[in-house]
Amino acid sequence: MSVFSPYIIAILLGWIVAQGAKYLIVAVRRRRFDHIRQLYLSGNMPSAHSATVIALTTVVALKDGIDSGLFAVVALLAGIVMYDAVMVRRSSGEQGIAIQKLIKEQKSMVALPRAAKGHTPLEVVVGALFGAAIGLVVFLATK
Repeated sequence: MSVFSPYIIAILLGWIVAQGAKYLIVAVRRRRFDHIRQLYLSGNMPSAHSATVIALTTVVALKDGIDSGLFAVVALLAGIVMYDAVMVRRSSGEQGIAIQKLIKEQKSMVALPRAAKGHTPLEVVVGALFGAAIGLVVFLATK
């Protein structure tokens, strides 16, 4: 038995790897490595939320089985998180950008609201693939 919980390791690694990949993708695209905010901002490729919940779901599936109550709970959580990333957060982010544009066009004195970016379906799928791979590695490493 390991001293470290594979469930917690999967969560942490899912988040760290996805956020690190996000930083590297932006750094390579812009040819600069000064975008440190990418390590904690939401949005962009890949979805860290998806990577995190799928890493956990994968470890639970492999350790506890897909017929366990715990798997049902984490699978439901993963579905909600990924649906929210694409449908709710993405939509509200697009609305926030539109509101910012209107405020700027009207030269209003209203403070610009923050527009939190959601994810495209591709960003969520890639995050989920990261998560599945990370979950598998964590399971095999902590067996």
